[in-house]
Amino acid sequence: MKSLHLAILALGFLVVTSFTTHTVFTDVYICKGPYSKKYHYNKNCHGLSNCSTSIYKVTLTDAKKIGRTLCGWED
Repeated sequence: MKSLHLAILALGFLVVTSFTTHTVFTDVYICKGPYSKKYHYNKNCHGLSNCSTSIYKVTLTDAKKIGRTLCGWED
C-alpha cells in the first residue's frame, strides 16, 4: 500500500513539473521596436509584420519579465 501511495505521488509530481516546464521554456518571438509590447508563438504572425527591428526568439518567461503580453492575433 505504501508503494502505491509513493507511485501516485511520483506520478503527480511528474505531471505538475511537465506542465510547469512546458510553460517556462516555451520559445516565443518579440520585436524590440520602441512601441513593441507583445510576444508571438509564430515567427510569421501578422502582429510582427510592422516590426522595425529584427525579430528575436526568447523564452516565454523572459518575454513576460519585460512586460510583454500575448499578441491579439494569436488569442
